[in-house]
Amino acid sequence: MNESIINATSLITGHYNMYENYKKIEEVSTWLIVTIGLILMPVAIFALSSLVKKDNVAPIFVINLLVSDVVQLCSLILLQTDGTVSSIGDSMYSFSVVASVGFMVCIALERYLAIVWPLWYRTRRPVKMSLLLCAVVWTFPLFYLPLSKVMVSNGWLYLYFIISGILLLLPLPLLVFFLVGTLRALSASISVRAEENRRIVGLLVLVLLIYTLLFLPSIIFYLVHPRDLEVHFVAVLFSRLNPIADLFMYIFLRKGAVNHVWFCLCCCRKNRTIHQSSGLNVDKTVTTNL
Repeated sequence: MNESIINATSLITGHYNMYENYKKIEEVSTWLIVTIGLILMPVAIFALSSLVKKDNVAPIFVINLLVSDVVQLCSLILLQTDGTVSSIGDSMYSFSVVASVGFMVCIALERYLAIVWPLWYRTRRPVKMSLLLCAVVWTFPLFYLPLSKVMVSNGWLYLYFIISGILLLLPLPLLVFFLVGTLRALSASISVRAEENRRIVGLLVLVLLIYTLLFLPSIIFYLVHPRDLEVHFVAVLFSRLNPIADLFMYIFLRKGAVNHVWFCLCCCRKNRTIHQSSGLNVDKTVTTNL
């Protein structure tokens, strides 16, 4: 009897210590993400605003995505406090995450339509259509938030987890479909330049990669392991990295940026190869002298 009580007490103490360690890591990483994000985000938004053109509206969706990331970063600051302010931060965070997911789908959809259905896309006034779609994406979280608050306040946590997990899971097949469809269209097209091809494919791959890596832990937590503390910690940490990861989309929107990055990578690889070959030559020389 006493041994069972001791074991139970040790288990509770172990879970509490684990929780405290997770909270410390989460707090440090959150402030680091907020600091980096709030410094780089305004610069990226200003740079992207100059890329918006009549026939290139992808920056509009990325700008709105980065704005939702700014809201998310501000909400993370509020979440470090207690009481009513923390509750407001929680609502802002949920709002920004839902909007962020919507804009990622819009980015992939815009690239897909521009490549697979170019004539139809250009005759539909893409700028006005993009602004209307952005308004819809910003409005959707306003309907989701009250529903989630009702479920949580009534103790329907499992229902909330299931609905949240399904909402996060739905964009994944869409992103895969847009990427595969775009790749097929580009493989059959001879009018798209190689540099533009790399930018389009790179942006779609980046969107899918960010979504899969950073939101898949949350999907697993909501639908598979809703009581697992470690899964919850990983899900929270990865989802908070989303604003930083979104900044890399700028590379695939600015002309010449992809080639510059590719050139730097090739130079680094060439230098490493030369260094390795020179090391082998030195070894051979030493062996010969011996």
